Amino acid sequence: MEVYVDDMVIKSLALEQHLAYLEEVFGEARKHGMRFNLEKCTFGVAGGSGAGVILEGQNTVIIEQSIRFGFKASNNQAEYEALLAGLRLANEMGIKRITGWSDSKIVTERVNDIYQVKDSVMLQYYQEFKKIKVEFDEICIRHVPRNMNERADRLARLASQRKPGQLQSVIHQEILQPSITIQECMDIENVPHNWMTPIIQYLTNGSLLNNSDSAKKIRMHAAKYLLLGKDLYKRGISTPMLKCLDDNQANYVMRKIHEGIYGTHSGGRTMAAKILKAGYYWPTLSQDCHMFVKKCIPYQQHGPQLHQHADTLRPISFPWPFAIWGMDLLGPFPLAKEHCKFLIVAVDYFTKWIEAEPLATITSNNVQKFTWKNIFTRFSLPHALITDNGLQFTDRRFNEFLEGLHIKHMVTSVEHPQTNGQAEAANKVILHELKRRLGSAKGEWAEKLPEVLWAYRCML
Repeated sequence: MEVYVDDMVIKSLALEQHLAYLEEVFGEARKHGMRFNLEKCTFGVAGGSGAGVILEGQNTVIIEQSIRFGFKASNNQAEYEALLAGLRLANEMGIKRITGWSDSKIVTERVNDIYQVKDSVMLQYYQEFKKIKVEFDEICIRHVPRNMNERADRLARLASQRKPGQLQSVIHQEILQPSITIQECMDIENVPHNWMTPIIQYLTNGSLLNNSDSAKKIRMHAAKYLLLGKDLYKRGISTPMLKCLDDNQANYVMRKIHEGIYGTHSGGRTMAAKILKAGYYWPTLSQDCHMFVKKCIPYQQHGPQLHQHADTLRPISFPWPFAIWGMDLLGPFPLAKEHCKFLIVAVDYFTKWIEAEPLATITSNNVQKFTWKNIFTRFSLPHALITDNGLQFTDRRFNEFLEGLHIKHMVTSVEHPQTNGQAEAANKVILHELKRRLGSAKGEWAEKLPEVLWAYRCML
């Protein structure tokens, strides 16, 4: 029985290493009695990249062009170079109407203005294609599967492995430089004048303003700041050093903290506290936060509206964290993913930590699963659990489950639901934030719930 082995490739980085690899392979071949066909063997081929172009006319006139790149080219760059080379060849032959086929879907969709071009290098190739397109009356670029483009791929492989004297039956072209000019730009630092400039100048070289009063004020304020590299930091008494920001950076931070992925659309005072906690500072921090909140449409539409009169707080003492939990149900909501339309919420009375989960049905079995998975296995067994007198909480099996773990179940009175006021407050927080995030897309509340919980926990 004879066995044929095809496409045996030996790669190496240096000539001495390549000779050692060849000797090792020939030794193994002799050991197993393998024979090589010298007519199909090629040695010392330098690696490279290439492309293939096939120009076919209506009268079965076929022109094959093999292109070798004398520079490092990415896959998309090679596809663009092949497309441009084919169009140049067609233009030289006086062709005015042409249909091009490429196995790169990205390139075909970009030149047809379906995909957006974001990369700067690919954008230059796109603009070069638009320049060549003007020379034709009609150009149509279409995508073809890779298995139907084998002839052009074969030409590309031959071009990348070509040695002098080979490929005499096809037109060979070597492109030494890309079709575009890749400009190397030097970043010029142009720092505008802002509130930090006098302080930085004083800390750097001791320069002050000519006005004596302003110079004295800068000298006094500079003692509160520290310059680390090119960044200015403000010293704090009970807080770590705060990075100072200019106007553009401050607007970016306010937008991210207020309405970003962990933002809660909070009020001005809370927003300023979160920015300080994140480690940022500028002199008009508090005023800017209040002005930003006034312009926030979701906050103004769904902000808290207090109708109750001021009253004396009645604190309830709790012995230790995660000792007493309050639990409540919310819903029904608009139907969400996996048919969820209810929300179960649990809050720790000591740390104000919230756990919540969407539910399709509010049964005692689902309440028991939520309690075990989200509270008991994560925060250990609590001392007591406070709920209302809903059927899901007063169910016999659920109470037997709590009694078996020696957890006290306290049910609030119908006439005095304020006993479970902490859970009601947690419900209010989640509802307000869901309204601010969702807008009119009410059915996405279950998907936005993890973001709301994360944003609330970042405030603790």
